[in-house]
Amino acid sequence: MNSLLSRETQLKIMETTVTQAEKYLGQFCTLLASYARKTAKLRDKADLVVKQLVDFANTENPELRACLKNLAEDLAMVQDYRQAEVQRLETRVVSPLKTYGDIIKHKRADLKKLSAERNREIKELEKLEKMRQRNPSDRQAISQAESNAQKASADANRTTRQLEETISDFQRQKMEDIKKIFMEFITVEMLFHAKALEVYSNTFQNLENFDMEKDMETFRSRIQMYNGTLDSQTLQSVQSTSSVHRYPSPTPSSTRQSTLRRQNPVEEEEEEESSEEEEDLHNVRAIQEQKTSQ
Repeated sequence: MNSLLSRETQLKIMETTVTQAEKYLGQFCTLLASYARKTAKLRDKADLVVKQLVDFANTENPELRACLKNLAEDLAMVQDYRQAEVQRLETRVVSPLKTYGDIIKHKRADLKKLSAERNREIKELEKLEKMRQRNPSDRQAISQAESNAQKASADANRTTRQLEETISDFQRQKMEDIKKIFMEFITVEMLFHAKALEVYSNTFQNLENFDMEKDMETFRSRIQMYNGTLDSQTLQSVQSTSSVHRYPSPTPSSTRQSTLRRQNPVEEEEEEESSEEEEDLHNVRAIQEQKTSQ
């Protein structure tokens, strides 16, 4: 009887271990997949800002035009880094979490096998006890029942030992994977933010050095042109190119084609984004309620 109680306690501990892993790793998978999707949407929104900056720059005077195009170029560069961030999140964080769906399915099958062995042991012991009470003189039947009970106990003991090793290995692997997955998550985020900070620091310097007065001079010269007071010096000022000082970006300052070529950027309305966030939270709550009801 003590062995039965001990086995029942072991089974509950192992079931709890698998259930908690299924609950929380499933939730992490759902939320981090949503995190990656929303990062991709942020990238697409920024692509739209880049396009708008370029369009607007083409309507402005040389200094502001050069300043805005530099800004668009740097913002496009950051979106290339964000694209790499999204891809790394999907491959290094979300994908490993997804694999736990099949892993936990196999562990549940192992637990089900142990539960069946335990139930068979209980039934054989109950049969033996009834036979002893009803036919205490039938030694042959009692001996057969004892043999069956011993065999069932031996099977249950063997399955329990095997499952102990299996669940212990599962627990160790789970801890190692959690450590690795979240270290990867932090590394991916640090890489992106470090690169973005490097670019934005240069962008800030370029914006700070924007020569507003030079553009105002050009603007006033154009107005004077239409008043018939344009002289040769003014004409030269109007036709001159920008002298905006460009702080070097971390990578060559050529146009970021990979960002600008991305077709059909996602442009959902704020209501749709809010609806998707609510759906993610609803899915997580549904998982919790389902596990609680079980």
